[in-house]
Amino acid sequence: MRDAWILSIGTELTLGQTVDTNAPWLARELAALGLRCAEMRTISDDLEPITRSIRAACEAERVILITGGLGPTDDDLTRNAIAVAAEVDLELCPRSLDALRAFFAARGRDMPDRNQVQAMIPRGATAIDNTCGTAPGIHTRLSGADIFAMPGVPYEMKTMFHRDVAPALRAFGGGAVLLSRIVRTCGLPEATLGRKIATLMTRGRNPEVGTTASLSEIGVRINATAPSREQAATMLDQTEAEIRNRLGDIVYGRDDDTLAGAVGGLLRARSATLALAESCTGGLIGELMTDIAGSSEYFLGGVISYANSAKRDLLGVRPETLDQHGAVSEQSAIEMAIGARKALGADFALSVTGIAGPGGGSTEKPVGLVYIGIANPTAAIAREYHLGFDSPRDVIRQRAARVALNELRRHLLRDQAK
Repeated sequence: MRDAWILSIGTELTLGQTVDTNAPWLARELAALGLRCAEMRTISDDLEPITRSIRAACEAERVILITGGLGPTDDDLTRNAIAVAAEVDLELCPRSLDALRAFFAARGRDMPDRNQVQAMIPRGATAIDNTCGTAPGIHTRLSGADIFAMPGVPYEMKTMFHRDVAPALRAFGGGAVLLSRIVRTCGLPEATLGRKIATLMTRGRNPEVGTTASLSEIGVRINATAPSREQAATMLDQTEAEIRNRLGDIVYGRDDDTLAGAVGGLLRARSATLALAESCTGGLIGELMTDIAGSSEYFLGGVISYANSAKRDLLGVRPETLDQHGAVSEQSAIEMAIGARKALGADFALSVTGIAGPGGGSTEKPVGLVYIGIANPTAAIAREYHLGFDSPRDVIRQRAARVALNELRRHLLRDQAK
């Protein structure tokens, strides 16, 4: 499997002002083409370090993908660095210049003189058309390496990659393909989950299996290498099936699936509706639910009952419950869920109340204590969770939102099985 380097150009990246999403995306696409990313580098808008990185990447006849630095301003130096590394001059590409003028003309504007620099490419290179922006790409060979420079704007880069770069790279894969999949889980600590699938995580195994933890969710990564996409896909399917068999209902989906999407699918399947009552999460669960297109089919709405008065007046939590047990209690969570279900006329309701910190905790009720309530047409229950007394406020709130959705998901599965 031929190696590749990915070079991300931009001072905004090296200063942390912008997050680089291009490199991880390209690495996944390369793997599917049978090319393994050996190194990723993020480089500031300076000629010398860009040139140095290009020369280093060329030493092993690698495939080099570069994103960024193809704009019209003085700090866009990718084309210059490629020329310096190749020891050639820049020259005008008439086809690119015509395309640039047409781009501006289609928008009823004259092309600024400065944009002409985008039609300059290293001598001997080939320009790659940009059908959705002003920055043409560049393809050239240097010391046996193939260099593909693309715009830094993600949708421009992805369009150019799929249309022009990927077809050229397919010949470089060496007959091997690496496909990846992530099995999404929630409900077990990473160490416990790891013990259940330990034999699948043996070093050197193909498919390779590993785990990544984030906000009470664990992603189980599967990387399969095979001579063809079909064989790799079969290997992924077989390993995923074994993971699901070992982990059971803590698995809620794969790849881009979300907990909110899994809950929505269960609600839609039974033509049921949901209402929310959120205190410490402050609307985060509602945001996750409405991130799903079409969620209005089953999600009716929610009440952000942060103050005790809102719990009492909007959800009908009894004053004696608040006085005797407090807002953060099993009893309050149950009454919040019952009140939300009644107020919005939903089949199911989910409630969350807790102490997100950093203050407000006590020995009896520490920071990170959260109660999650669920009300259905016949009953209401609540469970207690401890989500980290020493965790930051935003982490506790995000964990609470996801744990609550997972609790509802598993409740719906149990209810469905009756």
